Amino acid sequence: MTLGVVLSTTTRQLPIDDTVLLAQEARDAGLHSAWFGQSFAYDSPSLAAIVGREVPGLHVGTAAIPVFGRHPLIVSSQAQTAQAATGGRYHLGLALGTKHLTEEGFGIPYERPVLLLREFLTALRGLVETGSADFHGELLTATTPWPASVPGAEPPVPLLVAAMGPQALRVSGELADGILPFLAGPRALAEDIVPAVTAAAAAAGRPAPRIVAIVPGVVTADVEAVRAEAVEALSLFDGIPSYQRVIARSGGTRAADLAVIGDEETVAAEVRRYREAGATEVVFTATHLGGDADRSRTWKLLGELSSEYGTKDGESGTQG
Repeated sequence: MTLGVVLSTTTRQLPIDDTVLLAQEARDAGLHSAWFGQSFAYDSPSLAAIVGREVPGLHVGTAAIPVFGRHPLIVSSQAQTAQAATGGRYHLGLALGTKHLTEEGFGIPYERPVLLLREFLTALRGLVETGSADFHGELLTATTPWPASVPGAEPPVPLLVAAMGPQALRVSGELADGILPFLAGPRALAEDIVPAVTAAAAAAGRPAPRIVAIVPGVVTADVEAVRAEAVEALSLFDGIPSYQRVIARSGGTRAADLAVIGDEETVAAEVRRYREAGATEVVFTATHLGGDADRSRTWKLLGELSSEYGTKDGESGTQG
């Protein structure tokens, strides 16, 4: 198992130069990957490509691009460009998005999201693997009158989905390489999410999927103050039905209940719980809460754990 961090979220973006410096710090701490949320500000694949090119050895990923308001041909171009720029260290995350952002932001109806995800993944898989598509679905069409491969975009970009509901997990198991659950605690992972996506992958004849658990967490001595910060920072997700359901399945009542906050021993124990629940990778977000000193403590611990688990699992910590 490897560990990483989220450097840019939908609500927190830094100047590009500052982001590169943070990525260098994360790599030097021994972390395996850095991830970037997709907002209405930065284009996440572009930011990942810049950071990945500036910081050799660090894997970079998007978590995650909503399928509404996008098209597989465009997303494939972005992803393959990032893959070529980083020498094969880019990971593409997709999401269903939310009704509010889709209808208010793009002015399009949030209808049949699971079917759109299925069609999007079907067309995108051909594009990143062969550089061509000839897909005609109910909701979208994707064809390539000329080749759509980017030189140097090898291996094919891994496709991950921020899936947590039963239908999205089924589609992800059948068509994606893994999932990016957020605010899904060890109980929800072990009892619901991992078994569902793994069974769907097996039924489709696909390898066991990657489970990249995104977890808010901070190593700190001031647990009460950082917990209060987490309540405010994560309150956005308390009002989104899909997150409300997975938080409840995880044993919480609000998003901040899933935040891992405490000393090194406490945080390390929680990382182990995620690993035991089936996570193949753990990515910490909200590590800025509490300030730079706490962030450095958090990244140091995660780097040490990444090295430890990589050795235990027979991995070097550099693979995707």
